Amino acid sequence: MGRLVQNHSTNIEGLIKWLKKIADNLNIQTVTPAVIAKTSGRGEKLILKVTIKTKEGFKLLARKGKLVQEVFVVTSLSEKGIKDLINETNPFVSRKKKDS
Repeated sequence: MGRLVQNHSTNIEGLIKWLKKIADNLNIQTVTPAVIAKTSGRGEKLILKVTIKTKEGFKLLARKGKLVQEVFVVTSLSEKGIKDLINETNPFVSRKKKDS
């Protein structure tokens, strides 16, 4: 189980809740939201995607509306593993449980 480092007082709405779910994974050491900036585009929903591999893990980008924020994740997971974790923990995707 990793930890969520909160250095900034400003984060994209809904991002911290999502990052806490990601940090709960046993293969995550730290999750650090970083620089927030304005961008063009107007995506309504918060999205999180993997951009590059770093020495210790991955750099992710969170986007919502006209805001974009970098997120650094220290992990032993592969790129596929981190993408799967992002999809599993996404609070904005409805998952219907199948009855057995």
